[in-house]
Amino acid sequence: MSDFPAISTQEILSPTGIEEAITFLAEEIATRCEGENVAFIGIFTRGVTLATRVAAVLAERGIQYPVGTLDISLYRDDFDNRGSDLPRLESSDVPFAIDGSRVIIFDEVIFTGRTIRAALDGLMDYGRPAKIELAVLVDRGHREIPIQPDYVGKKVETIFDDYVKVRFTEDDSKEGVFLVKEKGGTE
Repeated sequence: MSDFPAISTQEILSPTGIEEAITFLAEEIATRCEGENVAFIGIFTRGVTLATRVAAVLAERGIQYPVGTLDISLYRDDFDNRGSDLPRLESSDVPFAIDGSRVIIFDEVIFTGRTIRAALDGLMDYGRPAKIELAVLVDRGHREIPIQPDYVGKKVETIFDDYVKVRFTEDDSKEGVFLVKEKGGTE
């Protein structure tokens, strides 16, 4: 008998679905941010990919927003609890002033809100934005702290023990969003 639980994987966004969700995010941002000084900050790794893709859709429409990157590894509140599963440190790159700007933080999935809390701490090292918003590809619920996204590509109902896995071609050589469930888990 295996020590590993049986799991099931269900595709919740196909490559086409991801493209549609990114277009939706871009349209929402363009509408709500028209005429403002806006900057995008992607959280490593897939938040950077999401921010870059949304910026590319907007650039096709003549809207140019700079994209920076943020590594939140050292700002996490679970750093001491990770054991040997330590994060790979990346280099944050915010090559523009954020003081007085409307900054939109991008992450691929929002779950407990702890990653975004860490991102807020990290972002403050770069200045004081006029406004900070959050854009996510997938909102799966189950917040532990009061953080909500302003822009959502897709909301997915999950149970706490589920896992949402996002795969982008740029990072993973494949594309899709998948809901991973332990078979026989409670609903």
